[in-house]
Amino acid sequence: MKKFVFVNEAAKRAFLDLPREIQRQFGTDLQAVQRGEPPFSRWKHLTETVGPGAIELIENAPNAYRTIYCAKFAETVYILHAFTKTTNSVDRHAMKTAAERYKLMLQMLRAKP
Repeated sequence: MKKFVFVNEAAKRAFLDLPREIQRQFGTDLQAVQRGEPPFSRWKHLTETVGPGAIELIENAPNAYRTIYCAKFAETVYILHAFTKTTNSVDRHAMKTAAERYKLMLQMLRAKP
């Protein structure tokens, strides 16, 4: 089973700021990913906007919630960002934040012995 890691404290705070019901749903999805299974929620690849292996979990009830993770490297599921979506189009600020944290994740991986 893969480990589960928030890429930094800000990513953890963002996830914990989501409503409890959404945290539970995304938590169930991430546990499935840890076991090598697909998530239960809708999802999509964010290779172009965040980086290779980045996945966005999607929940729309009644507001739109997202969690972005990467499970491509080092037998670990890295949580990059979580947020409440406020626009119908791409949330550019959220994608920029996720891309910056993706780079941080890569730095963490390079620093490992």
